[in-house]
Amino acid sequence: MIVTVDTNILVRAAAMDDQVQSPKAAKLLAESKSIIITLPTLCEFVWVMRRSYGQNHSEIASIIRRLLVANKVQTDRAAAEAGIEFLDMNGDFADGVIAHIGAKAGGEVFVSFDKKAVTLVE
Repeated sequence: MIVTVDTNILVRAAAMDDQVQSPKAAKLLAESKSIIITLPTLCEFVWVMRRSYGQNHSEIASIIRRLLVANKVQTDRAAAEAGIEFLDMNGDFADGVIAHIGAKAGGEVFVSFDKKAVTLVE
């Protein structure tokens, strides 16, 4: 089966915090032929893991790296890696994704009121 996963599937599989949903999520991921993870899902995943589970940038980057090396995971790897680079610099994953996609589309300058994000792009 080829699945497109919602954020809650990734969160439950990563956090293993629900006696019913976590094993179901882990089994689904293990048994799927192919797993499609959209960029909005990855952005939400990072936000939830930081805000609700208190994981740090390094822990979250590690989880995403493990997803990216799995042959059956399909995503925009270059954009996800740009997000990971931001995490590695204690920045926001979504800002890295946004900057990458914008540059790929022809954007010459990344602009934001978030001075840290702008600095990380430069």
